[in-house]
Amino acid sequence: MLKGFKDFITRGNVVDLAVGVVIGAAFGALVKAFTDAFIDPLIKLVTGGKATSGEWRVNADVVFNYGAFINAVITFLLTAAVIYFVIVMPMNKYNEYRKRNDEEVVEKLSAEVQLLQDIRDELRRGNRV
Repeated sequence: MLKGFKDFITRGNVVDLAVGVVIGAAFGALVKAFTDAFIDPLIKLVTGGKATSGEWRVNADVVFNYGAFINAVITFLLTAAVIYFVIVMPMNKYNEYRKRNDEEVVEKLSAEVQLLQDIRDELRRGNRV
């Protein structure tokens, strides 16, 4: 049972997923801080100094806080863009590069193996050079 768990944990996909979650959380915090420090003041500037947490009240008890939702959407979009352009796109390029190099190695090995097979066949036939 423990061996199966160890195999599961040490698989590449699980480790990649764990790293992705940690990096995603770190970027999320970074983008949230950016939104709070820069986007909120810009919204205040545009709206004439009013608070960014726009509220729509129905009766006195029900409050729809659409400003928080707008900030969350901006934070999500910035986080997704940063993760895509900083992590996903370079990793895709690297994987394509690795795959292309692996295919070249296989092709080179195939030519070498063919040559060695030809030499072996000639030696079996008794044609010595």
